[in-house]
Amino acid sequence: MRTTVTYARSLARTAARRLAARLADGYARAKAEPDAGYTTETIVITALLVLCGIAALGVLTTKVLDKVNGLNF
Repeated sequence: MRTTVTYARSLARTAARRLAARLADGYARAKAEPDAGYTTETIVITALLVLCGIAALGVLTTKVLDKVNGLNF
């Protein structure tokens, strides 16, 4: 039983070290490229603008259909 606990602790330490190394590497790369997040920011802003456009189109469609349905010939 003791060897299983020791093995589990060893695995946990190894996983923690790998995670810390990977985070440090990602942080170093992000500092090396100052505009690395620009693309993500642009995509998010574009998606929000598209969402606003779709919402405006829905409102306008509803208003136009209400006007058309209110016409009497």
